[in-house]
Amino acid sequence: MSWKDRNCHKRILRDAEAGRYGVIAAIAYNIEHILGLVKAAETARSPLIIQFFPWAIESTDGLLVRTAADAAKHASVPISIHLDHAQSEAIIKRAAELPFDSIMVDMSHHEKDVNLKKTHELVRYCNERQKATEAEPGRIEGGEDGVMDTAGLEACMTTAEEVEQFLDTGVDVLAPAIGNVHGEYGPRGPQLDFERLQKIRSQASGRVNLALHGTNGFSPELMKSCVAAGVTKINVNRLVLDDYYNHLRQNVGLMPHTELIEQGIQKVADLTVKWMEICGSAGKA
Repeated sequence: MSWKDRNCHKRILRDAEAGRYGVIAAIAYNIEHILGLVKAAETARSPLIIQFFPWAIESTDGLLVRTAADAAKHASVPISIHLDHAQSEAIIKRAAELPFDSIMVDMSHHEKDVNLKKTHELVRYCNERQKATEAEPGRIEGGEDGVMDTAGLEACMTTAEEVEQFLDTGVDVLAPAIGNVHGEYGPRGPQLDFERLQKIRSQASGRVNLALHGTNGFSPELMKSCVAAGVTKINVNRLVLDDYYNHLRQNVGLMPHTELIEQGIQKVADLTVKWMEICGSAGKA
């Protein structure tokens, strides 16, 4: 069976669960990011998930998503394309017509009963179109590009009961709230509840994969602890893009544009390879 099959996303995460490693799920904002991420995956011989916020659908009319899907199709390692934090029915239905392998049905900005009802309906819609799905039980605080800022909403840590309720929706991946935060953590840094994560994983009992959101500022040691605790989908943003942005700030206008782009692609690739090694996925493809 080819890695280009429609179940690529689920197969990538099932293999990670069996092998006890984490797979980088990196946000891409432009073609340099896509090229750098794919180059990293092929260099490290690692599976990869390329993610987009709904912004990429709206602002590029899906062109960036189709570009990533084409790059994944021609890659020599397993790569899936995922839509992160789809927070409206309209964007989910539009995304279902694009070459996504997986869609996050994020109804966490609603109260729990509404969240569950909408998640169930939209998961079924996605499944009918052969899309894997992800959902957020509880509520992860904060916001970043393309993610609704939940600062005005009460944070809710995920409970074992919620795991069962969300499993009943048919979702494939759960993104639990365990003290993680979208965006920046501030001076205290990440304060994760590993005991809660252990209970969630035990309750899930292999029936669903776990995704880790909110990794800005994570140390390699903390990331390794999260992977050891059972998360398989590792959402990253700045962790793999910081060197790229530093490169642009330091060199724009000082070298030919083509060279700026080429070096930027390499910056993304080099930093992503580092985190693939930390998460244990290097050499697994």
